[in-house]
Amino acid sequence: MVPASELPEAAGPHDRAPHDRTPRTVGARRLAALLPDPAAARPAYRHLAHAIGELILDGRLALHVRLPAERELATALGTSRTTVTALYDLLRENGYAHSRQGSGTWTALPAGRAAKGVSRLLRPEDTAIDLARAAAALPGQILADTLAEIAPQAAGHAGSLGYHPYGLPELRAVIADRFTARGLATTPEQILVTSGAQHGLSLVLGLLARAGDRAMVENPSYPNALEALRRAGLRTVSVPVTDTAPDGSGNGDGTDTGTGGWDIEIVESTLRRSVPRLGYLIPDFHNPTGRVMPSAERARVLSAAHRSGTWLIVDETLAELALDAPAPPPFAAHGTAEAAGKVITAGSLSKTHWAGLRIGWLRAPARLVTELAAQRVATDMGGSVVDQLLALALLTRADDLLPAHLDRLRDNRAALVGALRRHTPQWSWHTPPGGLSLWVDLGAPVSSVLAERALAHGVRIEGGGYFGTDPGLFENRLRIPFTLPPDTLTEAVQRMARALAGEPGTAAAAHRPHWIA
Repeated sequence: MVPASELPEAAGPHDRAPHDRTPRTVGARRLAALLPDPAAARPAYRHLAHAIGELILDGRLALHVRLPAERELATALGTSRTTVTALYDLLRENGYAHSRQGSGTWTALPAGRAAKGVSRLLRPEDTAIDLARAAAALPGQILADTLAEIAPQAAGHAGSLGYHPYGLPELRAVIADRFTARGLATTPEQILVTSGAQHGLSLVLGLLARAGDRAMVENPSYPNALEALRRAGLRTVSVPVTDTAPDGSGNGDGTDTGTGGWDIEIVESTLRRSVPRLGYLIPDFHNPTGRVMPSAERARVLSAAHRSGTWLIVDETLAELALDAPAPPPFAAHGTAEAAGKVITAGSLSKTHWAGLRIGWLRAPARLVTELAAQRVATDMGGSVVDQLLALALLTRADDLLPAHLDRLRDNRAALVGALRRHTPQWSWHTPPGGLSLWVDLGAPVSSVLAERALAHGVRIEGGGYFGTDPGLFENRLRIPFTLPPDTLTEAVQRMARALAGEPGTAAAAHRPHWIA
């Protein structure tokens, strides 16, 4: 049983705000490193204010963060305090900052920058190319062969009741063995089989959190996870993830090593100051930026979370989709056993095998797995035995099946990159070393408009704002999955280029889908 001290406390009426406001700061040197040379354009304060506004809208500078004192920032920038005073005044005037007497100047989002709530529903006969979801497809022959293989096993289970709240024992054992092989010793008792990773997240939120609790999340992040946190009534406090290395390095053609992108000092400050109940992280080929958190930074996050008593929910659904670099060891393997005791790892077959096979899992301390299984019984009793047998067969052959899947993704990624270079050369991106998508910079805040126009050209895609923790962010971004075949991706880019150029479309306008994978 989970000790009473580990269960959430009830929140008071004053504790229901959607976003946390616990003080966080950005250092003068750190902010100066993100800004252009004040002497590069005149007047300098307008040049700097525009840059800070862009950082906020792109999610690289978090909201509700205290900016440095004027004198400190002036020193870091090598400019006058008068310039910084004018800079802060302009930020406040345009809604990108606000000040409170005696407590400094804070980042904010201007009024009117909220994401536009469009609604569109594709007609049943519409044949739009779907780029709103990044998920794997399983070759039909592999599925047919595996179904035939498991038929005798399924028949053998027909005489039983078929209720397995923890999951089939043999499937739990195989999942545990895969964790152990990746560098994190795991027993079957530490595994709970779920109906997908999203189901697992809902179970964790239902057990460990209550409305009003704080939750640390990355910005941008996976929209369905953010929606689950909102529906649970949690107060999110965001930490930025960018698609560039900490020093902004790359090789000049949109690629780099893929590591970095997290401001670990901000993460540590958030854990220390906000003391969130939960933290939700995607450290492996992050959705949507594609970044990989370095090993040393994982250890720092684990240590900081341990000190704050925060449960970490680590989404590793993309961890094995390593295209250009080795797959990282499990996140919990980077800290002490005591620190790893409050890490809950979520995985699934949706990204590595097939999204239609709703099989996922949680790895957690055995005592917590027991509590989560009890939580699960109240909703669905247990997963489908047939689906779990199919998952067992696929996982048993994963070392044979996964390389071919990764080769297909490499081919798809190359086709997408080539099409973007030919048809939308004004866009930029950093090619990720793994995962399923590109996080494309459009160069202008047009992603919602482009998504609307693209639908009329037969392409369904969501604007970057759907991945932000706050409305109005990432309007210059577009997540483009490379899960479809090369010819289809090339056609999709050509259609989006026509939409961007303002050419009239032919497909019927429709309502936005209610979820994004």
